[in-house]
Amino acid sequence: MLSSLTPHLPVLQVVVPLMAAPLCTLIGNRHLAWTIAFITALAAFVVSALLLGSVLDGSVISYHLGGWAPPWGIEYRIDAANAFVLFIVSLIGVLVLPYARQSIEHEFEASTHTYFYTCYLLCLTGLLGVAATGDAFNVFVFLEISSLATYALVAFGARRDKRALTAAYNYLIMGTIGATFFVIGIGFLYMVTGTLNMADLAVRLAEVGDTRVTRVAFVFILVGMGLKLAMFPLHLWLPNAYNYAPSAVTAFLAATATKVALYVLLRFTFTVFQFDFPVQELTFEYVVMPLALVAMFAASIAAVFQQDVKRLLAYSSIAQVGYMLLGVALLSEAGLTAGIIHLFNHAVTKGALFLAVGCFVYQIGSSRLGDLKGIGKTMPWTTAAFVAGGLSLIGVPLTVGFISKWYLIQASLQTGSLWIAGLIVASSLIAVVYVWRIVEVAYLEPAPEGRANKEAPLAMILPTYALVAASLYFGINSELTSSAASQAATALYSATDLASEGAAQ
Repeated sequence: MLSSLTPHLPVLQVVVPLMAAPLCTLIGNRHLAWTIAFITALAAFVVSALLLGSVLDGSVISYHLGGWAPPWGIEYRIDAANAFVLFIVSLIGVLVLPYARQSIEHEFEASTHTYFYTCYLLCLTGLLGVAATGDAFNVFVFLEISSLATYALVAFGARRDKRALTAAYNYLIMGTIGATFFVIGIGFLYMVTGTLNMADLAVRLAEVGDTRVTRVAFVFILVGMGLKLAMFPLHLWLPNAYNYAPSAVTAFLAATATKVALYVLLRFTFTVFQFDFPVQELTFEYVVMPLALVAMFAASIAAVFQQDVKRLLAYSSIAQVGYMLLGVALLSEAGLTAGIIHLFNHAVTKGALFLAVGCFVYQIGSSRLGDLKGIGKTMPWTTAAFVAGGLSLIGVPLTVGFISKWYLIQASLQTGSLWIAGLIVASSLIAVVYVWRIVEVAYLEPAPEGRANKEAPLAMILPTYALVAASLYFGINSELTSSAASQAATALYSATDLASEGAAQ
């Protein structure tokens, strides 16, 4: 039976969570709903691991929905680049669910738990679908599935803080604008090529050549995805969304949503447009790179002055997106590899940090710095996990953060940009400041009288430490992540051959 399912793994990656999502609401029991959601997420993780193992040798899996061959039919196309993203998303998805089962008990009513799991699986479906599909319009469809579910997930935080509703509304407005820009860009591409299959788009765009329409299409797609991935200065929706969303939602979104949006930008840039048009190189060199460098400093400095740890980490995420975009904007395979490896490394690091903060919220009901005085003494295990994640955020050796910075610095030096390498180091020093602020409050300030020495439940501690362990393990032994990122970069850079192959099928 398993052997008969193997050829259908690409579509099962998306269909299984999509079918399971409404069951969580229809079943009407929150405990059964959690069981369904967890088994579904675990199945998605297993499928993504199998897909990643199948394409790490450079091969490509092409799945034709309904037996209709592309470009007439919808294709799911799996290579090392999107298999790596599928693995990251499903890994975070399965780790957050045991944590969420415990944390949401304190954050919103039991009667809404089944709806939460439905929205969670829909968001997971959308993110997996965006990564798996080889159809440009389907990218938009899955983006909207994940986005609509995300707006609801953020709004679930209204029980703890009513500002979650405003944050969700602002996120909806900005997300809708981004999606509109993106779909207009897709419309322009369809207008000049008559196809939506991304591999076929690449072939036909090469025939069309550099025109005003293709330039405008690229700019619309860049702006649309820039909004989705919180590229500076299109990031204004992110701090409030991360701050007021439920703890489990913040951890899941911070580790997945912006990473998938970055993947879409990479896929269109390298697979569809293939850098055949001068406007792309000029845009990345004179727009994306300066904005990435500004984000690295401006967002890090903003983080230093935040009084809420969740908001501090949200601004840190904007800075980390800057690092990823910087790697891409170096316009080299080494830079692209650095950006992709940081995509994974930041996911595990920031996921661990937000899960640790959620443990604080669970026990003391707040994530404000002033309320975390002495928390290192009353919640030593959780605080230790946060410090380990903070060290990775800084880029201390033996953590994944160091691996990311090392690859970025190497890529900068290979392009002869010594000044960029210096800026990477300088911006990392700012992270020392805002991480130290939390360490100082947690360990050097006295705890309020009457606060009990009590850790968060084990169901919340274990997923946190799983991500901390991943950030340390892959910081010591980065062979798997570096080889996967390198293969993903190679797959994107060799997109011309893959596109031609796809069009011939």
